[in-house]
Amino acid sequence: MTGPARATTRRTALRAALGAVGTGLLAGSAAADTRRTDSGPQGELRIATGETDGFYAAFGRLLAAQVTATYPRLSCEVVTSEGSVDNVRLLRARRADVAPALSDIAWAAYGGTAPFGRRVPLCAIGRVYENYVQLAVRSEAPLHTVADLAGRTVSLGAAASGGAVLGDRLLRVAGLTPGSDVRVRHLLMPQAARAMRAGTIDALLVAGGVPLPVLSGLDTHPGIRLLPLSGLLPRLRAGLGPAGSGLEAVSVPAGAYRKTPEVPTIGVANLLLCRPDLPAPVAAALTHVLVRRATRLVPAPALGTQFLDARSLISTGAVPLHPGAVAAYRELHG
Repeated sequence: MTGPARATTRRTALRAALGAVGTGLLAGSAAADTRRTDSGPQGELRIATGETDGFYAAFGRLLAAQVTATYPRLSCEVVTSEGSVDNVRLLRARRADVAPALSDIAWAAYGGTAPFGRRVPLCAIGRVYENYVQLAVRSEAPLHTVADLAGRTVSLGAAASGGAVLGDRLLRVAGLTPGSDVRVRHLLMPQAARAMRAGTIDALLVAGGVPLPVLSGLDTHPGIRLLPLSGLLPRLRAGLGPAGSGLEAVSVPAGAYRKTPEVPTIGVANLLLCRPDLPAPVAAALTHVLVRRATRLVPAPALGTQFLDARSLISTGAVPLHPGAVAAYRELHG
């Protein structure tokens, strides 16, 4: 099942999951709140995020606020970055302690495949949100498929973002060679928005929540449409091997943007990653925050399309859960 039916089923299931948390994970964690108010880890936690206007940055700010509210002795610093690839590199360089990343990027890093030259030691705190891949063109442009971008200019986002890697792959499976068939630019979101308004790019790709502020602004002026992407999913998965299992068919809901009907696209799971040497009490604390404060960790613009699914938090695929997270999940289930 794909398209709108699949997306509706997923949203229904996620709403049900949050309801189930009240009698499942969260039922056992209310008492944990009392136990932990006067204890918990202490020190500094650096959370790498993404572009300032993006979904990762909004999530990182919320996560930092909820961690500090729950564990006052744990000080959080939010570190901006270019996105998933950059976040993995920051973890590897020990310039960040925890960071979100698209699942295909996380699994590539863990396995040492492109765009990483060698294996990156990683652990996960949990599988968190879905990123919606959104490829926008001007509403009046005669562009209706990815293949129509031949001879055009497209921004795939910051060079070290997961969206840029995925965008490159999308162009290729659509039969286009970046750099020859399509002129590719790597612009940050504010730059891409200005370029779209000026007409110096024909399309921009972003991956994040729905709606994304940068696209909402463009929808007001000059007006945008989203190109359907889910038809490329089988070929995209085939080229990614096991990492392709983190991709699924989803739909951007009708009305998410002023002039946009429901559009079938591609969803990519996000993992909240950490270094393997993150202290177990800190990993456990993060896990408790993800579970117990789930409803406070959804950026406001994405309410209604994003949920923390308690049933899938532990489904991190090739990247193993941190032992501290494993202990916390067991405690919460206990």
